Amino acid sequence: MEFIDLITQKNRIKKEIMDSIESVIDRGHFILGEEVVILEKRLAEFTKSKFCIANANGTDALVLALRALEIGPGDEVIVPAFTFFATAEAVSLVGATPIFVDINRSTYNIEPGLIEAAITTKTKAIIPVSLYGLSADFKTINQIASKHNLAVIEDAAQSFGAKYFDQISCGITTISTTSFFPSKPLGCYGDGGALFTNNEALAKKILELRAHGQEKRYTHVSIGYNSRMDTIQAAILLKKLDIFPSEIEARHLIAQRYSKALEGKFKMQTIPSGYSSVFAQFTLEVNNRDEFQNKLKEAGIPTAIHYPIPLHHQPVYKEKFGHINLPESVAASARVVSLPMHPYLDHKTQDFIIENVIKFGQP
Repeated sequence: MEFIDLITQKNRIKKEIMDSIESVIDRGHFILGEEVVILEKRLAEFTKSKFCIANANGTDALVLALRALEIGPGDEVIVPAFTFFATAEAVSLVGATPIFVDINRSTYNIEPGLIEAAITTKTKAIIPVSLYGLSADFKTINQIASKHNLAVIEDAAQSFGAKYFDQISCGITTISTTSFFPSKPLGCYGDGGALFTNNEALAKKILELRAHGQEKRYTHVSIGYNSRMDTIQAAILLKKLDIFPSEIEARHLIAQRYSKALEGKFKMQTIPSGYSSVFAQFTLEVNNRDEFQNKLKEAGIPTAIHYPIPLHHQPVYKEKFGHINLPESVAASARVVSLPMHPYLDHKTQDFIIENVIKFGQP
């Protein structure tokens, strides 16, 4: 059993992918080639964004977003304490300071009611993470940002394809970023990322920063990065994007079966009314996590922990921020465990997972 089954997906569209890769190789335009341009157009249309800029990976995308907003040394950026390290890392990489805010334990996303207390005269942006495939509460967050003249950067590394009422993840904030790491709901066969915005000036700045701060060939107007997307990865993503809607639907059906069977027995992520997750992970909480994982492993069921250490307790941040009281992030980190989740889990396998989760789990 696979935690994420990329092989079955590959077999489904193997010919299309191999033909696309061969086409790129035949033409020899391996970086920012024709497929990258087509992908950017399709991703912009998918998210209803005016501009999409494909780049090398999701972490770079966050850095490019911060740089485009001219955020740097002396500035502060509000981030959730419970998420993958890259969210805070990107803030530190541009010389700014991440300010950690606790999560809402129902959604595992940043708690909007705690954001204003973290805002200072140094605050320049908020980075809400749409964790596990579920969008953050952007109506409330955008209102707070507007009140305090702050930018909002959605970290949508896990939520590409999710819906927030009549809006789509990556098309809701000042700038949004996503990742196409292979295990993401829409993933390539290596690293890849993208940024989205409706602001033409920001899009132009991101384009420059993506390629060494280059305004035009050999004319560099800023210190930028080498964060261009490989054409082969774009070619792969285009074929995966063709089947992406059907995979989202399959994820929804699997999550519904999990939720129905486990409801009342385990604490799970709440999907608020009006939201639609892409279930990058299906996560629940248990008391006996180590024993639970070992028992499932013995039964042949892989699991993962997303994430075992809250950001303010990471060694690199603990000395400065470890004293901050963020109880929900700490509690979640100690209890969460993710089950296998991908579009190709058949009913028999789902039932086997559910049976063993109930057998070995203590909520």
